[in-house]
Amino acid sequence: MGRCPACGEWNTMVEEPKAAKESSSGGAAARSRAFISSSDARPMKLQEISSTDESRFSIGIGELDRVLGGGMVEGSIVLIGGEPGIGKSTLSLQIPLCCGNLKTLYVSGEESPKQIKMRAERLGGRGEECMVLSETLLENILASAKEAKPQLLIIDSIQTIYSESIESSAGSVSQVRECASALLRFAKESNTPVILIGHITKDGTIAGPKILEHIVDVVLQFEGDTKGSYRILRSIKNRFGSTDELAVFEMTGSGLREVNNPSEILIPAHQDDLSGVAIGAMMDGTRPFLIEIQALVSSAAYGTPQRSATGFDGRRLNMLLAVLEKRAGFKLAAKDVFLNIAGGLKVSDPACDLAIVASILSSNFDLYISPKICFAAEVGLSGEIRPVSQVERRIAEAEKLGFEQIYISSFNKETSFSKKNGSHIKVTPVNSIAALCRSLFQ
Repeated sequence: MGRCPACGEWNTMVEEPKAAKESSSGGAAARSRAFISSSDARPMKLQEISSTDESRFSIGIGELDRVLGGGMVEGSIVLIGGEPGIGKSTLSLQIPLCCGNLKTLYVSGEESPKQIKMRAERLGGRGEECMVLSETLLENILASAKEAKPQLLIIDSIQTIYSESIESSAGSVSQVRECASALLRFAKESNTPVILIGHITKDGTIAGPKILEHIVDVVLQFEGDTKGSYRILRSIKNRFGSTDELAVFEMTGSGLREVNNPSEILIPAHQDDLSGVAIGAMMDGTRPFLIEIQALVSSAAYGTPQRSATGFDGRRLNMLLAVLEKRAGFKLAAKDVFLNIAGGLKVSDPACDLAIVASILSSNFDLYISPKICFAAEVGLSGEIRPVSQVERRIAEAEKLGFEQIYISSFNKETSFSKKNGSHIKVTPVNSIAALCRSLFQ
């Protein structure tokens, strides 16, 4: 058609492909498995399959390499999720800036190339091999990737990408599923690793269909308080490594900084004679942390006692206070109790129970606990001190940071740590809260 019937102008009509009328579930699912389908496929015995290790390469950020299991696997697809402003785009842009010889294609559907350039200058690094593409159409992204042949493809974010073959807006269930399936085929066929940035919903789950987490090889969750400076990158799913690893970063004016020893930062310096302060040895996955726990116990000024916990489960705090009241005989029902986990972290390890009890008793008696003492044990409902797992690693971390004594449960299997490597830390087992009080405040 030479003349437009609407405006009456000549040679203004543009030919565009018609959207495919196919099932968004069956078509996408079938195409997502196209890279493993082959006419000569046949069953093989397990012994006949080659067991060579995956080809990995470092991406220039040591903490991220460790969470991934030793580096990025070629042909893998990684999903990084987190709240807005947590640092997902900063982390993804720091990868090509930290690894200058890595040919990277950074695709952004949310920022212009000038905005990305300004952010790169603020983060530092040259990024000579980093190519930037501001595009949201999936077909154009795949065409540019096939032409540029990068060693790493970064998509920021998957919710902004759409395909012409699906008649729905970007971010819908069908669009996210189709785009993720197409990027998966590209990663497997070209052996190019892909990093996807994903938004999360109000309840903390990654936005889009649940199949998005099933398609990818690695799912990393970015956590932390946006008002604070520390961020935790946690592995939720990893087909090439352990899911027990996590990385700690500090958000600074020049980007994310790796925190190699979080325990030294989570134990802030203060005077030695402060009451209500105790150090707990917690585990997050396979990584030990020593954190400072602060408690304040005072007489209730308004009749009804207040119970407040920051970074800790308030219901578990009420349980520990009930145990102190019923089993140990401490009258805390008419007193306000405030608990705070220093550093803005959220603690869920039961091994922090003993440190919490010690800090509450310290504030109640107004007697300070030596800063060279830490605690690692769980408190039961009957007042007994229960054992915790991986106590050897907790003791090793405490000794590395210069602690002289650690309280553990007497029901722990007899530890041989003090007999190894000339250890100088004193391991004190206790079996009840009363025994803890006699040892601490005698």
